[in-house]
Formats: sequence, structure tokens, C-alpha cells
Amino acid sequence: MSENQLKYNELLFLHDALNADCKICSIRLREGEYQYELAKAIASFMLNLHFPDVKDIIRKTYGEEKVNDINFIRKVQTILKKMEKSDVVKILPKRKPWELQRYALLSFKFQDIDKNFVVFATDEQLERVREMLNFMLRQKEALSSRNIKVKVFLLTMIVVISYTTILWNLIQFTVNPVIFIIAFSLATICSLLLGKYLSYNILK
Repeated sequence: MSENQLKYNELLFLHDALNADCKICSIRLREGEYQYELAKAIASFMLNLHFPDVKDIIRKTYGEEKVNDINFIRKVQTILKKMEKSDVVKILPKRKPWELQRYALLSFKFQDIDKNFVVFATDEQLERVREMLNFMLRQKEALSSRNIKVKVFLLTMIVVISYTTILWNLIQFTVNPVIFIIAFSLATICSLLLGKYLSYNILK
């Protein structure tokens, strides 16, 4: 799996953003200003199924030479934080502690503080991404379903073997407490996990 490939919950978030209504925000989104350019860059990444970090956004919007300018990075992060408070972007959790935070638009359509309507993607672009996204979601769901079936089978086998071991141990002339405790503990844990996966399938 590619490191940049979106996880299932990220695909769902992108799905919600694609289908979100026009959001009213409390900042200005006028072409040529920082907020507009940053939002436009984030939209461009999202239309390619990617959530950018601050360096991705700066590289796309202002060029490679600005990527290593610490003061400029901090300035952009401050603007993005303001955009988050104004319900334009969402700051996504880090995948790994040493990575930068990533950013996502809450919608591709906004009404800014000046009552201007701003759209960051055409209907054709949104529809194209929806088709790709639906395909990826079906793949993820099918893979998840297969994984759960394999886990249910393995857990069932472990439970059966554990209880068989317990019964075999009990009919022996001398009961081995170590075998009994290990087998019983294993059967209990696997039974709980089995119940969790079976309930997941039922609820689904």
C-alpha cells in the first residue's frame, strides 16, 4: 500500500467534503489574497485524492524556494489556523509523530464574509473524483469484509481447539492446571473477539 494512499476514514471525510453544501465562513476569500490561494491549493490536492501538509501547499502556491523559509512556513500555518477557526479547512491528525499536519477543505463551495460565493471545483471535477472515490471505498469495504471473514474463521478454530483441550485435560487422571488456565484464557479472549467481529458483520 502506498504511504500516500488515503485510509478508509480519510476517504469518508473526502466523500463528505465533495458532497457538502455551500459553507458560510467568517473570513474573506477573495482571489489574490492568502486565504483564497491556500484554499485553492488544498482543493487542487484533494481533487487528486491527497491531503497536503503545509510544505506541499507552499510548494504548489509559492514555489520550491519558499519551502525552507521557516518564517514563511509559520506565517502560512497561522493563516491556516485562522481558516480552520473560520470553518474553511480542517487540520487532520498526523499519521506519524514526526510528520507535519495535513489540511483539508470542509467543502468546495463557500460564501465568505463579504457574501461572495467561491467555488474551488467544477461539477465535472467533483463528479470525476466521486467516481474514483466510490470505487476506492468499495475496494476498501470488500478488503475489510474479507479480512473479517478470515479473522472469524481463525478465531473460531482457536476457540474450538481451546475448548477441546480443556475437555481433554479434564478427563485425564490428573488435571494440569497450567494447560487448563492457558486454554481457558485463550478461549475466553478469542470468544470475545469473535463476538466483536460477528456483531460488526450483523450491524453492517
